[in-house]
Amino acid sequence: MKRPPIRVLDVAGTPEAMGVTHGRAFAEEIRRYCDERVSLVGSGLWSGGPLAPGEVLELAASMLPAHERHSPALHAELVGIAEGAGISQAEAVVVGGFTDFVDTVRALRGGPHPEQVMEDDCTAVVVPDHRADGAGFYAQTWDMHNAATDHVLLLRTRPQDGPAALIFTTTGCLGQLGMNEEGLCVGINNLTADDGRVGVTWPSVVRDVLSKSNAKDGLVAIEQADLAGGHNFMVFDRQGEGYNIEAMPTTRPVTELAAEPLAHTNHTLDEAAGAVEGERAEQLTTGSIRRLATAERLLDRTGVTAEDLMALTREPDAICQVPVAPYFVETSGAAVMRPKTLDFWAAWGPPSHNDFQYVAFAD
Repeated sequence: MKRPPIRVLDVAGTPEAMGVTHGRAFAEEIRRYCDERVSLVGSGLWSGGPLAPGEVLELAASMLPAHERHSPALHAELVGIAEGAGISQAEAVVVGGFTDFVDTVRALRGGPHPEQVMEDDCTAVVVPDHRADGAGFYAQTWDMHNAATDHVLLLRTRPQDGPAALIFTTTGCLGQLGMNEEGLCVGINNLTADDGRVGVTWPSVVRDVLSKSNAKDGLVAIEQADLAGGHNFMVFDRQGEGYNIEAMPTTRPVTELAAEPLAHTNHTLDEAAGAVEGERAEQLTTGSIRRLATAERLLDRTGVTAEDLMALTREPDAICQVPVAPYFVETSGAAVMRPKTLDFWAAWGPPSHNDFQYVAFAD
């Protein structure tokens, strides 16, 4: 479980150029990861019934127009990743947006969602400025099936149009959480949606938020996205404004950051989102509730520091997950971000066994 310092890849220029650089740098790894994920969808365990590889990719291809409508620039970067890695554009949708893609497949095909592949992914928090000596934080674990941990990557982007950003992600994926040089942070928790549809997957939404300059504009970007599946989003900016959005394809309840920290795990808290939440195993719901309560307890204080949040991600009894049958969910990494000061720390692998690294916007 001990990992080296998190890998950092610099990409710059046009969207196409950034995508090609990313794809070429990890081409073999992306192809291997893509094969794993297409096979997982085809097995039926994650998606309500078995599918031939051609059927998987046909459905993924049907989602490409939604990605292009959502953001032509990010669609071009996705196309560049596919070109650089030697995979199809449809495969790039699956490898990058897997958790939303399976929501779409389940909704369109029907069928059961087996307990052994239900997800229990990520603990995220926003600490308001007044609880952190005037400069608040966004922090989260990134939890996934332990096969994903090998593919963790930190992208340092400098697009020709838009702010530079530090983005925690996996190879072949546009982005999963991060902070831009305007001091805007965004991150996610997975939610299981019963209202999945052909639409845009969440990594494109994360990256779209990181093209904005403040939390309000980030919120609007999430509210307007034609979402394929369910994720909880958190946004927080250097002015101290923040939001939590339980973003399902058909509903998006919002909680605004106020005096208390925001915390979220993998069960819905709002009634409107709960009405379209997919079935979850009792054990996973209990675990998600326990992680949320633990995070809230650890944040019930003033003077919160980056070290406190790193310790939160390492908390061994609830938050920092190790792979256990039948789910094999692992904390594949974590990040702590302070938008007012543009400080960013990231860990590769379970923080209980790995160090956080400070990452700057330039070498």
